[in-house]
Amino acid sequence: MTSTGIRLHAPEPGWNISADVVVVGSGVAGLTAALRCEAAGLRTVVVTKARLDDGSTRWAQGGIAAALGDGDTPEQHLDDTLVAGAGLCDEEAVRILVTEGPDAVRRLIETGAHFDESEEGGLELTREGGHHRRRIAHAGGDATGAEISRALVEAVRARGLRTVENALVLDLLTDAEGRTAGVTLHVMGEGQHDGVGAVRAPAVVLATGGMGQVFSATTNPSVSTGDGVALALRAGAEVSDLEFVQFHPTVLFLGADAEGQQPLVSEAVRGEGAHLVDADGVRFMVGQHELAELAPRDIVAKGIMRRMQEQDAEHMFLDARHFGAQMWEHRFPTILAACRAHGIDPVTEPVPVAPAAHYASGGVRTDSRGRTTVPGLYACGEVACTGVHGANRLASNSLLEGLVYAERIVADIAASRTDEALHARVPAPVERPERPAHPLLAPEARFAIQRIMTDGAGVLRSAASLERAADQLQRLHTEARDALDENGKTAEPGVDTWEATNLLCVARVLVAAALLREETRGCHWREDHADRDDAGWRRHIVVRLNPDRTLAVHTTDTADFPPTRQHHQEQ
Repeated sequence: MTSTGIRLHAPEPGWNISADVVVVGSGVAGLTAALRCEAAGLRTVVVTKARLDDGSTRWAQGGIAAALGDGDTPEQHLDDTLVAGAGLCDEEAVRILVTEGPDAVRRLIETGAHFDESEEGGLELTREGGHHRRRIAHAGGDATGAEISRALVEAVRARGLRTVENALVLDLLTDAEGRTAGVTLHVMGEGQHDGVGAVRAPAVVLATGGMGQVFSATTNPSVSTGDGVALALRAGAEVSDLEFVQFHPTVLFLGADAEGQQPLVSEAVRGEGAHLVDADGVRFMVGQHELAELAPRDIVAKGIMRRMQEQDAEHMFLDARHFGAQMWEHRFPTILAACRAHGIDPVTEPVPVAPAAHYASGGVRTDSRGRTTVPGLYACGEVACTGVHGANRLASNSLLEGLVYAERIVADIAASRTDEALHARVPAPVERPERPAHPLLAPEARFAIQRIMTDGAGVLRSAASLERAADQLQRLHTEARDALDENGKTAEPGVDTWEATNLLCVARVLVAAALLREETRGCHWREDHADRDDAGWRRHIVVRLNPDRTLAVHTTDTADFPPTRQHHQEQ
């Protein structure tokens, strides 16, 4: 692997920090990695795009899945995960998740996270889609992510970890040998640092979250613009499975023209007995799957979309009036408040819901220790593709994956630091090219990209819709490239232009992969190829960026991931 040499157009770094490890992101994956690095004696810097407690983790409602209940086993959790992943999970990665998961949750509790308890004093566990057992631990009823974020942020601050907030990561720094040498970043607003700077470190952990903002309507916060995946691509890393975007079946419907972050109605509401119904009150999921409303998310999302098509409706309904006011207020206070804020009272009326972009099952390709195809660059959480989720993430496995793989990354970094020569090594980044290699898009391109992706690469896809999307995205890419090539001009560097450029990068990869995968599998639904094709497509699509900014796309031989690097050898 060699670096592409592509970097975002940005000013030279005006300040530098040195560290052993820089962690980019402050969700469950990033802060877990940072805390474990600090405990291992590694000088650690946390860089996060907004405040420490912003990002996707705090929006997680349902909970964290692990085999913690009586009679449950990791093997049963593995089986449910493999079924949800529709034949594309890497079984070794899933086995690591489910066997190491319970202890990882216990360590999270030791860190200070408080989960809801039953009257007997044990964890109160619930069910969600695709799970055959109650194994979802939750906090504050439906505020699990907020509690996990609170506990981890408090631990980070208590231990005095160095943090750089309100900082958008720009690009990976590499040395002459192609190894990681740190990151460049731009700090927004007031603080100890301002403007573009760099954190020099031989290990970088990407935990930047997802890319939901590539679509018009999403459950993701505004910061989820695919920055980590775009950075990794420019650095020469491989990404995989980006076509598998999970659309959450039950997102509060705010109108056909609603854009940006939409309120989520947790799957746990269905886990506690809510029913999906059409305008006539008919439970349309009954008979479509043995678990009805608790089928895996792709099946429920498809069931909703089919019913909407049949009835020419803009949404379906989630009916939980039978819960009563007390259960709504105790178990789902966050969702209750969100619904009422939009003029809907779930206690007395069904809640209008429709699918919206929720989670990226694919991302930067890693091995079982979180290592990417770039030496020294690691990834965990939603930005990563570990092979755990396959074609469709099982509900509440995301927080667990962030925990487990963050710990495995730190174990690998700590082991490599025992080599004294490596520990003493201070990476010297290669000088930036004189001429910017990557043009920037104007801020308004963000909305154009979102409309293109929603129309052409949303829940329902076809060759025609994807080809149209690919052409439109290519036009944006070409216009920006030609402007730079002809007169050296590009949009003014800034957060809006960097984010728009990152969104275009990940959108092009997503559409290329979705167009190539001529089948319906998991959360990838091709109307023109309605069946799953194990003979032709039980394999992964891997993409990397060429130095000329074209995409190199290939498929793996099997559903198992090949090693991330042939020379990733034991130290």
